[in-house]
Amino acid sequence: MNISTTLSSTAQATLLLTSYFSKASSEKTKPLTNAEWGRFALWLKEKSITPADLLVQDPAPLLQGWFDSRISAERIIELLNRGHSLALAMEKWQRAGLWVVTRSDPEYPRRLKQRLKTDSPPVLFGCGNKDLLNAGGLAVIGSRNASESELAFTDEVGAKAAFENIAIVSGGARGVDETAMLGAIRIGGAVIGVMADSLLKAATSSKWRRGLMDGHAVLVSPFYPEAGFSAGNAMARNKYIYCLADSSLVIHSGKKGGTLNGAEENLKKAWVPLWVKQTNDKDAANADLVGKGGRWLEEYPNFAVADLFNIVSKHVDQSSVEQADLFSMPEQPGLLDEPEIKAPIAQVQLEAEHASEEKVLAVEEQCNSSNETVSGSSESKSGPTDFYQLFIEELNRLAQEPIKLEDLIEQTQLHKSQLTAWLKRAEDEGVVKKLNRPVRYKIESSN
Repeated sequence: MNISTTLSSTAQATLLLTSYFSKASSEKTKPLTNAEWGRFALWLKEKSITPADLLVQDPAPLLQGWFDSRISAERIIELLNRGHSLALAMEKWQRAGLWVVTRSDPEYPRRLKQRLKTDSPPVLFGCGNKDLLNAGGLAVIGSRNASESELAFTDEVGAKAAFENIAIVSGGARGVDETAMLGAIRIGGAVIGVMADSLLKAATSSKWRRGLMDGHAVLVSPFYPEAGFSAGNAMARNKYIYCLADSSLVIHSGKKGGTLNGAEENLKKAWVPLWVKQTNDKDAANADLVGKGGRWLEEYPNFAVADLFNIVSKHVDQSSVEQADLFSMPEQPGLLDEPEIKAPIAQVQLEAEHASEEKVLAVEEQCNSSNETVSGSSESKSGPTDFYQLFIEELNRLAQEPIKLEDLIEQTQLHKSQLTAWLKRAEDEGVVKKLNRPVRYKIESSN
């Protein structure tokens, strides 16, 4: 198979340098970790070299001047010489319906790059509908040993999310994860599964077949697609579940383990709001999570999944991360002269300390043809940010003439439930007028 017809040169180089093509124990040379890839990519950027430039018969001259105690030039060259292994692996994976996206590809999840910066995985393996990678949604998390009543509630959450056109993001594992995902799939809802192991097997599993065939599901993994279960990988993937979503709900957490650790990390980093289901289980850590900043989920007959999106995190200092996909600013010159792409308004709060991380991402993104725009401001803002007022300022620009809800969603990149709530508030305050037949919104002339 000629992989040049299925993968860009940048994608090939990234795969060769960062991915396994067989079991880790049988690999002679270990691929670069996320942190190692970050250091090397930054050096490439500083030397005006792209990963694709390394795909030559002898890359040694390009590596002159590279020194790292853990990443020798010989190691890099050995990794680049695995082209035959890459071709064989890709042929096998593609026959099973798998695909690859790298950080240089426009389909790569924006939320991961915005929230994790250079800690976002260089490569994602996946199957299903790539468009869902940027859908956002509700992360549903819980232990494998949840009770029958908790699983029944989880199934209901999945179904409710489907009815409300909100995607479910979860880990595909036995228990809460797969129950939430299957509950959504049963109703024809969208699901994003972040697999810690056995992606190749999951791609052909009967449980996910309906969602994958209907285009309502996507399964992804940053790990070798044939990897078996690893506690380390299971723990590591938790942050990807939160960072692909817009809000999160913990059904049941034990006093230790992946559910608790992942939720605590999300609270610390303030990626997305954390809601917690009430429980009578004295051995559960649900109350502990609320004590650390989570919010109790009030169970009532008219419970709506959309209600979980209409809050702003109290962690103000992380607002530029959590709200990174809030909405787009007018185009500005890029911080690193990258291709012009749309940047979220909250991203103007990027600190100067992140500049090196942005350079690492730039070395990849300079190779794609994305139409998005990266914000160029490194100005740091202290104090709380009123995202509603930022929204109104943006609405003043967008709604001088009547504009449809779908167009506002596309322009602002807001979740539909959040956008609808803010439009209702703006209408009540007399800031915007709602027009009918068809439904459109227009800024009142006095504003």
